[in-house]
Amino acid sequence: MITALLASTGLLPACNERGPSTAQSDASLSTVSGPDGKTSVQSTPENPAAPGATDRDNMNTGKTSPTSNSATKIVKTEEEWKKELTPQEFAVMRQKGTERPFTGKYWDTTTQGTYKCAACGQELFVSDTKFDAGCGWPSFFQPVDNARIDEHVDDSHGMVRTEVTCSRCDAHLGHVFNDGPNPTGLRYCINSVSIELEAKGANKDAPKPAPTDASKDKK
Repeated sequence: MITALLASTGLLPACNERGPSTAQSDASLSTVSGPDGKTSVQSTPENPAAPGATDRDNMNTGKTSPTSNSATKIVKTEEEWKKELTPQEFAVMRQKGTERPFTGKYWDTTTQGTYKCAACGQELFVSDTKFDAGCGWPSFFQPVDNARIDEHVDDSHGMVRTEVTCSRCDAHLGHVFNDGPNPTGLRYCINSVSIELEAKGANKDAPKPAPTDASKDKK
């Protein structure tokens, strides 16, 4: 039943693959009970992070970038987020899931514009910093502002990586690795479902269409 649930959302447990050779890896599943008594699903990828895709903050022991603007912080209950987000958005942004590589709508997009957090609308990346990393997820070598990205040590799945989240609403975005291009040498590996592209010259005041039941069923 758990396998069917993950398969229906098209999600994988971790953003660590690099290239087609690891894109089709499977994962073993287990259930874990948290301190609140609720049971959650965890999955362990069979393939570890690719050589060279090492975490750049392995020596850190906690959150590495706590600089969030508390005046604009968005705090909502998980139930509130669940009502606002599609099932796939909720699974990725609130439950730290990962969409399958080469399936997201932005992994190979070259459209010019600004990428915003899909949950709260905060500007995170611009198209000028996007590059083709060959990993199947949208990749950027730097954010619009470092203060808009919070970093956390992620030691799940038997490896140590740096998780990145939106500083405004804490939405899970993906991970950052130290195998990117100049000038930063960083690769922000981001889930397409966690970001929304505002194309250059687009009407900023145009409301984002609400997800339909049909679109939810596809995710």
